[in-house]
Amino acid sequence: MWNQVYNPFDSQVLSTLAAAIPVVTLLVLIASNKVKVHIAAITALIVANLVAIFFFTMPAGMSIRASLLGVVTGFFPIGWIVLNVIFLYRLTVEKGVFETLQNTIGGVTRDRRLQILLIAFSFGAFFEGASGFGTPVAVTGAILIGLGFSPLAASGLSLIANTAPVAYGALGTPIAGLSSVTGLDPFMLGAMVGRQLPVFSLIVPFWVVWAFAGFKGMKEVWPAILVTGISFAVPQFLISNFINPWIVDIGASLISMGALILFLKVWQPKNIWTSATLGAHDESSDTMAPVKQNTVKPTRAEVWRSLMPWIIVCIVLLIWGTDHFKNAVNSWATWKYAVPDLDKMIMKVAPIVAKPTPEGAVFAFTWLSYTGSGMLIAAVISGFLLGYSPLGLIRVYGKTIKLCAYSLITISAMLAIGTLTRLSGIDATLGLAFAATGVLYPFFGTLLGWLGVALTGSDTASNVLFGNLQKITSEQLGLSPILMSAANSSGGVMGKMIDAQSIVVASTATNWYGHEGSILRFVFKHSIALACLVGLFVMLQAYVHPFSAMVIK
Repeated sequence: MWNQVYNPFDSQVLSTLAAAIPVVTLLVLIASNKVKVHIAAITALIVANLVAIFFFTMPAGMSIRASLLGVVTGFFPIGWIVLNVIFLYRLTVEKGVFETLQNTIGGVTRDRRLQILLIAFSFGAFFEGASGFGTPVAVTGAILIGLGFSPLAASGLSLIANTAPVAYGALGTPIAGLSSVTGLDPFMLGAMVGRQLPVFSLIVPFWVVWAFAGFKGMKEVWPAILVTGISFAVPQFLISNFINPWIVDIGASLISMGALILFLKVWQPKNIWTSATLGAHDESSDTMAPVKQNTVKPTRAEVWRSLMPWIIVCIVLLIWGTDHFKNAVNSWATWKYAVPDLDKMIMKVAPIVAKPTPEGAVFAFTWLSYTGSGMLIAAVISGFLLGYSPLGLIRVYGKTIKLCAYSLITISAMLAIGTLTRLSGIDATLGLAFAATGVLYPFFGTLLGWLGVALTGSDTASNVLFGNLQKITSEQLGLSPILMSAANSSGGVMGKMIDAQSIVVASTATNWYGHEGSILRFVFKHSIALACLVGLFVMLQAYVHPFSAMVIK
């Protein structure tokens, strides 16, 4: 049995600096653009093991086992989703139906700014609500690149847009995870998040168009942006506060898509924005392939054929995301492996938990209920309906594996780092540094959620990692535990755009693998700025009337 050590140097400053070494190594190597991202991830994993063993006194055997557990959990479920999303995308491309889908969306509006709103924000929010875990960025990035957007624009804008819906992703999984570690009512937590994020659901559509077209370009389409934001933010608030936290993204995204499409039937901007690059600073514009302009309007049958694979995906993922389905299949389609000499052999101790608590290290291979498995089934059904033979499906799948190989290695290494830092207590050491900020804790506690998602790649994982710490610290400071637990999730959504696995998903979906550093540099400033805005809003909720009236005590 080994107890986690949170202050190995008897100095919070030195211990925090030591804990930051793995993530700093990873981000610096990626941002340099001189090291391939899978090499950067593997290097950072080696560094994380050295830090855990030699600084945080974790036994070497435990450190290696934790890393291997992370490698496997990196592929299942994250890598499994990415692989099968790209498989479906390749199936539609080879049959030409993806081109029809592009032309159909282009028929709604030729303005690139409005296409971003419709696809990256509203359509992406639906996939976030249905499945999460990288699916929305993979789907919207692929659609935008197919429409002719530059790789950097398609990647970066998809990442920025996929923020406000994240706290309710995968049918409310982050809220459920937060409730499980804090013991707080998930409906109250969901309602509190729903009193924070709607503000940013209004801001993000303006923000993403501004990032793409500049202030002047954003100002020209402000009515459409406002319709998009309001039609998402209002349902997000109402559903989370008066119905439940599980269907927030599904309902809000469908209403937002419908409202925007209807609005564009009666309003179009005076100037149609046709440029699909980020302007003079878009280094990816030289890598763009020419986009075929198809002036022939697709028939109704062709439109439905192009939509059919994505309709099937939506239906399947909505089924796969329900607790009823998961409970039904997991009772027999599950293999659990408790990692020997690791499972329940590590103790979380005070001040992270009130009493010593063993850390579980079990790989649950829920092979059928994985979102990626649902995506694969949807892809196979779609493939047959599109006219593929079994051998044809296998051929395309083989090509997809080859295309995604480095991405899968990278994602597995990233999750290995996240698993190791969690089990070694490195993440908790970073969290304690944020918790020591006193009256400023509402701001820095929100940034703790941001850091958690940036490290783990998941709002759910960040909530599980830091949720109890938020509760304990807020109670010690006389703050509402519901406020700060929810702030962990709301702040975390802004870290989603810079977590390494999301960036790898985006680069893979847009065929721009190897340029993750460029994507990171583009989105980082947006991520930290939005996270700080969330932190400031939580400060207002904590201390300033009438904002404090929004807080659930």
